[in-house]
Amino acid sequence: MTSGLSNPVPGTAVPATGPLAGVRVLELAGIGPGPFAAMLLADLGADVVRVDRPGGPGLGIDPAADVTNRNKRSVLLDLKSPGGPAALLDLAERADILIEGYRPGVAERLGIGPEDCLARNPRLVYGRMTGWGQDGPLAHTAGHDIGYVAVTGALDLAGPAGTPPSPPANLLGDYAGGSLYLVAGVLAALHHAREHGSGQVVDAAVVDGTAHLTAMVHGMRAAGAWPGPRGTNLLDGGAPFYGVYPTADGGHMAVGALEQRFYDQFATLLGLPEQTAALRADPARWPELRAAVAARFRTRTREEWTAVFDGTDACTAPVLTLAEAPSHPHLAARATLAVHGGIVQPAPAPRFSATPATVRRPPARPGADTAEVARDWDAPALTRTTG
Repeated sequence: MTSGLSNPVPGTAVPATGPLAGVRVLELAGIGPGPFAAMLLADLGADVVRVDRPGGPGLGIDPAADVTNRNKRSVLLDLKSPGGPAALLDLAERADILIEGYRPGVAERLGIGPEDCLARNPRLVYGRMTGWGQDGPLAHTAGHDIGYVAVTGALDLAGPAGTPPSPPANLLGDYAGGSLYLVAGVLAALHHAREHGSGQVVDAAVVDGTAHLTAMVHGMRAAGAWPGPRGTNLLDGGAPFYGVYPTADGGHMAVGALEQRFYDQFATLLGLPEQTAALRADPARWPELRAAVAARFRTRTREEWTAVFDGTDACTAPVLTLAEAPSHPHLAARATLAVHGGIVQPAPAPRFSATPATVRRPPARPGADTAEVARDWDAPALTRTTG
């Protein structure tokens, strides 16, 4: 498997690359969408300093394997100690962006809320990452991805008809509806700060971002193009030419032959009789078409069907596991997934022609970079507090 990621010699400094080189980001340690957002900024070249606190938080895994902390440096700071908040404010004064994922009001009680930080650094972008947002009836309650996507209607879109909705790990809420919207928000606010000289607070809520992701489906519903319950519509498995089918060996093939010209190739390569393929035009007979497609897929293994559809416009692909994905020929050629520090992980995305993003550092270990950050950010109060 081609690496495609930088593998620096241990102990050597790796210059920041990527379009965000020179941007300083302060991340208050948390789990889930906040760290992932900070990782994305770090991948794009930002100097991300993660402020870890003694005793956690963490994912319950070895910090050396926590890929979401790659490309970052870590300092250890007890924000409940007498000098903790002051040291944090010193860092905030030197930062461009701060990312915080506490429940509403916690940062304020610690003395490191937006008002405190912006008083020290009026150009600071203060990004707040929560599930429910900074206000509303549920703002102060606990939650996780599955609950956030549930109330937005997004979870109800996932899964076959007649079965409970299927949680898509925590990709849809935490990372798509949370992290990516936080990144977009803080970068937009950073642009404003540099144009106008004033920072602001970015309230990124998983419920808001996830609801925003459903924009197209809301439009289709309004137009009558998404009329039925889960598993009966064009893009949720209701159409027999957009779904997943088991193969002879227990594998699966994913079919997305929406356009007629792609469907025609699909039907030919699958070996459907012309009369059967024509059932696409009659939704009332889609169950019959689905059964015929399923029967054909059950005649060969996943590997055999992959060879049949490879390189065609039939929009059909094998369903791979996370372990199998790095070996897919296309992903391997692009080094989409690669190895850094012995860990298989996604390469930075997207790609830039002039300012390429790289993996420069392994996952930051809590507190390992305190002295280095104090020196680079000219923040001596940090070492006085932690030393």
